[in-house]
Amino acid sequence: MADVTTLMEVGGPVAATVGGAAYLRAKHPAAYWSTLGLPLSAARVMSTYGSVMDACGLAVPPSRLRAWATHTLTRREVRPVPPRRGMLHPSTTGLRLRLRLAPGQEPADVAASAERLRHAWGVHAVYVSTLKPGVVELRLVGYDVLRKVRMPREVDDGLLSVPVALREDATPFVRDYRAVPHGLTLGATLSGKSMFLRHLISGLARQPVALVGIDCKRGVELAPFAPRLSALATDPAQAGDLLPALINLMEDRYDLIKARQSIAPTTPDEEITSDVWGLPEEERPVPVVLLVDEVAELFLVASRKDEERRDEMVTQLIRLAQLGRAAGIYLEVCGQRFGAELGKGATMLRAQLTGRVCHRVNDEASAKMALGDIAPEAVGAACSIAPDMPGLAVAGDTSGGWTRIRTPYLSLAKAAATCRDFAHLAPDLPALKASRPHIAAPPASTPVPLLKPRPAAD
Repeated sequence: MADVTTLMEVGGPVAATVGGAAYLRAKHPAAYWSTLGLPLSAARVMSTYGSVMDACGLAVPPSRLRAWATHTLTRREVRPVPPRRGMLHPSTTGLRLRLRLAPGQEPADVAASAERLRHAWGVHAVYVSTLKPGVVELRLVGYDVLRKVRMPREVDDGLLSVPVALREDATPFVRDYRAVPHGLTLGATLSGKSMFLRHLISGLARQPVALVGIDCKRGVELAPFAPRLSALATDPAQAGDLLPALINLMEDRYDLIKARQSIAPTTPDEEITSDVWGLPEEERPVPVVLLVDEVAELFLVASRKDEERRDEMVTQLIRLAQLGRAAGIYLEVCGQRFGAELGKGATMLRAQLTGRVCHRVNDEASAKMALGDIAPEAVGAACSIAPDMPGLAVAGDTSGGWTRIRTPYLSLAKAAATCRDFAHLAPDLPALKASRPHIAAPPASTPVPLLKPRPAAD
């Protein structure tokens, strides 16, 4: 009886601890990592670092001086030396570790062993990035951060820079229009494309930026954000009037830049500019972001007259994509497909859209339209996105790199409320006044009488 009591006293807490840890790891991975996963992984990395590097082929023979000193002073066997490591830097999602590569090594050697390091240290993923020549950083991610997205509280952002999603290495994905002027976002229905657009508009609404929308689905996507929009077109006919106004606005800004270039010989070199960002702050026009939702609606035609209108609008979009950056005009184009079958000019316009984000698509051809010409190896990753992971996407750029990202949930009501709260930041652009959206006044509430009416006496 005493043995049973002792077993229950000792085994009960142990079983409860193990069961609680298993439950946390399955249902609340972030809490598990912060309480148990982080210290266990840190201890595993510290205790097995040398042997793991040797097993992965990342250890190199020591120098002759070191080999002679080891053999002479300690009489020990001379073993390969792993890369010199820095201190572990823990975080709420993983660990960071800097390595100084040995002579003859390159970052590609460490990147090729990332999968083996992941299994050896029991973490979810290992990512390798180059900090400077000879120094790389290992980012160990403790759990699948894309399963339940939690954006970092502090993100370095600025004008025209918006954190819209989380990368699979637990770093924020920032849409920076100063670095990547134009972007293309593709995705099937219910893939999370609209969620990506909501985060983008909510972030830009807080900045001194002019937002212009083209939503040929009768405005069902962009109309809720009308208080913050400087212009909105909800059908192809309205878009046909809005795009020429944007072209005129761009040409006026080019005239402003050219006037600034006609400078006196005594003007300092730093005041010479070829775009709006080189102008003095008091002369610089407000940047404009053009958001096009369901771009295929602009390409579809039903008659010869529609075809002429389509060709004209496509030409204007191409001009904005080619020349708009210097004038402070940026494009964000969204749709389900964007291929040559849409008509003349579609491929040329797509080539101008540097940033690419591909959500779940219905076929491989759609993924190739978004990523095939910049990162062919990312097409397979885009085609493998499951339907039960809305917001998951593959982001790439012309550098050839790509990564998986996921946008957190943001309700339409909350995004619309943000636009209403920052409606006072919507700049008044006279060139776009004709396309300014009409904002209906809120219905007046019925006054409530303070006294209860009494029926008249007979």
